[in-house]
Amino acid sequence: MRAGIHWWAGSAMGGLTALGLAALLLAGCAGFGAKSTAGGASSSGPVARVKLALDWTPNTNHTGIYVAQQNGWYREQGIDLTLLPYSAAVTPEQLVATGQADFGISFAESITAARAAGQQLVSVAAIIQHNTSALISLKSSGLDTVAKLAGKRYAGFGAPYEQPLISQVLSCGGAKSTSFQNITTDLDPVAALKSGKFDFAWVYEGWEVIQAQREGLALNVFPVTQYCIPDYYSPVIITNQATIQQRPDVIKRFLAATSRGYTFAEHDANGAASLLMRGAPKGTFDDPGLVTASQRFLSPAYGADAKCWGFQTAEKWTDYPRFMFNHGAIQDANGNPIKAAPNYTAAFTDAFLPC
Repeated sequence: MRAGIHWWAGSAMGGLTALGLAALLLAGCAGFGAKSTAGGASSSGPVARVKLALDWTPNTNHTGIYVAQQNGWYREQGIDLTLLPYSAAVTPEQLVATGQADFGISFAESITAARAAGQQLVSVAAIIQHNTSALISLKSSGLDTVAKLAGKRYAGFGAPYEQPLISQVLSCGGAKSTSFQNITTDLDPVAALKSGKFDFAWVYEGWEVIQAQREGLALNVFPVTQYCIPDYYSPVIITNQATIQQRPDVIKRFLAATSRGYTFAEHDANGAASLLMRGAPKGTFDDPGLVTASQRFLSPAYGADAKCWGFQTAEKWTDYPRFMFNHGAIQDANGNPIKAAPNYTAAFTDAFLPC
């Protein structure tokens, strides 16, 4: 899931005020198999054509969407969903900001950066409740502690927050120096380590780490949130302010079906993995076992300790973006660090979730 991190300022990807909240109160909670307005009953009225921009090729971050699509739950909500494949030429943030997509898969860093650059993006659901990214090194390298990464070659992707985040991890891990060689590369992070040209990389535990294990590649894994980095949402589903104002009911219906898909995946990892592989374009996955293993890792993480799937908190939407701001990692449209702290909580809303 390289792009998931690559576009984090870019995946790498104001809140709701008086925008018809009374109507949203009609949404009730429903289980993944329930037949109710929020959970699965057919929606009355005209069919809404909706486009969702993916942040990378289909993977287990997207499972709930494919589950809902394969089971016809979007149709039941009156949603005609089109998935826009990932393109290196344009990010999901750009597509959603310009109205070329109604929704997109993004990340806390992406939204924070995009909003600072003037794009009115809003996160409407957290796909995973806790950050699952980590720094990795090969076991064979002998770099078995975070402190030993100091001065080493990092396989970077050119985002402004990489330097401060990794320096913070090194400091928290007891390194005598927080400097390292930040080298931008297009290589997949595991491939970068295998090439011998890099010493460590930043990955998702639920994909690259499992992929490496299946290849028999032994890794040292250092989850970033265990080294003084605030927990944050990665990934999330975004829309734009215009859609919030003009199509609130469509957002509600889209999230009702999507929530049902992810809740299904929480309860049935194997079944969800099968539906993902069935729904993805032919040739997407060359290792079905990786998909199933990744799904088993992520399924419990979708809802975790939240009141319902998708729920977001002001704490998480403040702590990590504030870390970015304090380290000059949030840039304006001209590429300069912003001077004033952003309105952190305007970047998300829970008002459209079916719970």
